[in-house]
Amino acid sequence: MTTAERVPALDHLPATAPTRAVAVFAHGGTVASIEPPRERALSLVRMRAIQEAVSRAAAGRGVETYLVRYRVAGWNGAAADAHADVRWALDRVRERHGDVPVVLVGHSMGGRAVLRAGDDPSVTAVCGLAPWTPPGEPVGHLRGRTVVLAHGRGDRWVPARLSADFAVRAHRAGARVARFTLPGGHGMVRRVGRWHALVRDVVLAGAGLAPWRADLEDALGAPDGEGLAVPL
Repeated sequence: MTTAERVPALDHLPATAPTRAVAVFAHGGTVASIEPPRERALSLVRMRAIQEAVSRAAAGRGVETYLVRYRVAGWNGAAADAHADVRWALDRVRERHGDVPVVLVGHSMGGRAVLRAGDDPSVTAVCGLAPWTPPGEPVGHLRGRTVVLAHGRGDRWVPARLSADFAVRAHRAGARVARFTLPGGHGMVRRVGRWHALVRDVVLAGAGLAPWRADLEDALGAPDGEGLAVPL
């Protein structure tokens, strides 16, 4: 099958109560590759664990969760394949569930993809985990949007300074931004409970199913970008 013939897929964990919101998860990848992601790629395994943690906490409150399975493993320059696949996923979610709040969650390359898709009319919040946001990554489309970022201070694959720069520029562009820093590196395995709890709470609050917890609310409302480097 050629790249043009491939289609993305969605791994679905259903709600156990009437559907009130959807969380869409996007895993990491690589700069350039037209090969399909490996089934046991660590980036996919890690994001599946986060999806499952959120589903356990939120399925009973009506949250459906979907994990995007990309056509190809790479971003691939102007093709921005992961971004295209997240847009495809948002269309499928609307077909299945109608007009419900959607929270996007992405790690690394997936973080870049969901941030690019943050202007979709269904999206109520975006959560980027160690997002790969190269210099010049667009931010203007996030004006008026709620964006929560988290980054390991010891990340050697995607340096934390990249999300720091992105957060500042997005804040200046009019986005409602909070950014947290944690110990550890790119794999989000150190203090794993903190990563999972952050995503859970962003999903529930971003979907309007719970109040924003105090540290998130304070960071999102901090003046002059003071909420863009909060230790978690």
